[in-house]
Amino acid sequence: MVQWWLRLGAALFIILNAQISMAFAQNEFHIFNAFDENSERVIDHDAWDVFLGAFVKKTKDNRTIVDYKSVSADHHTALKAYIKSLEEQDPTGLKRNEAFAYWANLYNALTVDVILDHYPLKSIMRIRSGIRPGPWRRKLTRINGVELTLDNIEHDILRKYWSDNRVHYAVNCASVSCPNLLQKAFRGSGLNRALNNAARAYVNHPRGVAITDGRVVVSTIYKWYQVDFGGNEAGVLAHLKEYAKPELAAALCGVTRIDRYDYDWDLNDITP
Repeated sequence: MVQWWLRLGAALFIILNAQISMAFAQNEFHIFNAFDENSERVIDHDAWDVFLGAFVKKTKDNRTIVDYKSVSADHHTALKAYIKSLEEQDPTGLKRNEAFAYWANLYNALTVDVILDHYPLKSIMRIRSGIRPGPWRRKLTRINGVELTLDNIEHDILRKYWSDNRVHYAVNCASVSCPNLLQKAFRGSGLNRALNNAARAYVNHPRGVAITDGRVVVSTIYKWYQVDFGGNEAGVLAHLKEYAKPELAAALCGVTRIDRYDYDWDLNDITP
């Protein structure tokens, strides 16, 4: 039998190692928390605009889907070239809105790229990071010498340094229940309007909020990231009411609890 003090020592080592790794990661990502509101530098996202305009389609109910099947090898190569162009940029020292647009576009382009690398597939969850479903913990890019995963971009940079819950409407996980992948790239100019429109589009679609026979069903996004929406169901409901159109706002009036959370991980593909 292993002595208790050996078990304790091993546990303390694991905890200490995790703390050291976390501290290193925090220091590593801290370099991206640098902005200059006097900067005139603008990142070129025209190539991403071309790709989105060609392959992102809108459904009759205002959900966007991607025509992955029609992406040729040349189009995929052009997408990879766009990602490389972002990797060659320094996102520090930009205006905050310009930097947000950079990271959101990079996240979405990387997600589409990794889907195309594995296409055809039923769901992004079929791609794995080790034993974990999904590609979110894979090192997919290197910015300013720092290797980054999709999780790093979303959680360690965007959520951390912007503290804006509309991040969740900007990054797309290539799934049916995810907020829309927009048909145009994010830009620093007009960013606030674009994020508000993205929030309204999601909240007012059944995959964001659905009320049937008085039962309120919302996207599991609001459960996973409840901390970003006030930390409780009351905060989530207040957020939903903020972006709800009159009909939905009226239906949410007086609602004090969420009955169920739901999420569809099927690929946001144009073909069933």
